[in-house]
Amino acid sequence: MKKCVKPLFFFLLVAAGMISVCQALCVADDAVKDGFVPLFDGKTLDGWEGNTAIWSVEDGCIVGVTGEKGSPNFLTYNQFLVSKEKFQGNIVLEFDIKLTAKGNSGLQYHSSVNTDTTKPYSVSGYQGDFDGAATYSGIVYGENFRGILAQRGTISQIGNDHQPKETARFANNEELKSKIKIEDWNTYQITFKDYVIVHKINGELTSVLIDNDQEVRRNEGVLAIQAHVGPPMKVQIKNIRIKKLVGGK
Repeated sequence: MKKCVKPLFFFLLVAAGMISVCQALCVADDAVKDGFVPLFDGKTLDGWEGNTAIWSVEDGCIVGVTGEKGSPNFLTYNQFLVSKEKFQGNIVLEFDIKLTAKGNSGLQYHSSVNTDTTKPYSVSGYQGDFDGAATYSGIVYGENFRGILAQRGTISQIGNDHQPKETARFANNEELKSKIKIEDWNTYQITFKDYVIVHKINGELTSVLIDNDQEVRRNEGVLAIQAHVGPPMKVQIKNIRIKKLVGGK
């Protein structure tokens, strides 16, 4: 296997028996644009559905805007713009995201739409987290799905007790935060390979999750863009694309 990560990091992973993580990192490093399929046409919300008081298309971007209490786009719970198509197995996702400083958003993958009719367009599943202050940006989060699964700068594993456990730290949290642009465009990459999940922002590895929770983990579902309850916010996303990987569990 070629060494797709820094030599010391590669040695530590191999020494810890984390060959699957090495393989997923190689996939993430090799994820060139060849083979990617766009999921947004830059003009309409075709292929997506959500609350039209929140979601629209402006200047080639999907835009989500929330408002103050009493406004049509005020949130009492997290709402999402949901893909009409479901995706299965090993994938690489890429997208560009820009968010107001007090905003909170991210992209769900291998997620399911909740059946509670009082909360339309709510979901549960894995999320590439992104917040305007870059406090949590880059973590692996589980929306209605076990909470924070891997903190920024760490490798975490989850077993059948459903509890994530940090197994290694590969980077300083604040150093990674400094690589994330506030109120500007950032490129996010998510790789899901055989239940090893790798998040990157602007080419920097931010978190790794090994999901061995056989009862709860998922390898199929919708994509969904988050508008988070809280202060009024604006999120912009463009260049959403997916690459399906061969094979997979």
